[in-house]
Amino acid sequence: MIIDSLHNAAKYYNLHPNFKTAFDYVNQNDISKLEPGAFEITEGLKIIVIAGEGSTKEESIKGFECHDKNIDIQISIQGPETFAWKPREKCVSPNGEYSDERDVRFFHDKPDMFFQLQEKQFAILFPEDVHAAMIGDGLLKKVVFKVKI
Repeated sequence: MIIDSLHNAAKYYNLHPNFKTAFDYVNQNDISKLEPGAFEITEGLKIIVIAGEGSTKEESIKGFECHDKNIDIQISIQGPETFAWKPREKCVSPNGEYSDERDVRFFHDKPDMFFQLQEKQFAILFPEDVHAAMIGDGLLKKVVFKVKI
């Protein structure tokens, strides 16, 4: 997992060819004006815009998840937004089967920690990062880039 501000995004371009494309998209568009929904930017890179009321930690960790085929770049537009996190290697209590169609695997495990993103900050969550998001008060808005591995 990586947590940083958009100001430092260029430091991570070399980690995956589509990271630069994702952050270029952020720099070239006013992401605060994007409407909720999902669309493909290029082969292997999709953007999802999410807006909604924040939830409690207890509610959010019901969706404690990770992905096998995608890396998430989650960028806070309106927050702050709190995340739950635990390394996948320490998760021992699966919650159902892996969904290949949705590329999601859920766990009943409790998080090791919580962290918060402020506006214009991001988290890069790799397949080994089990996470839950949208924890907070009031309206939260963010973009999630799904970067195909």
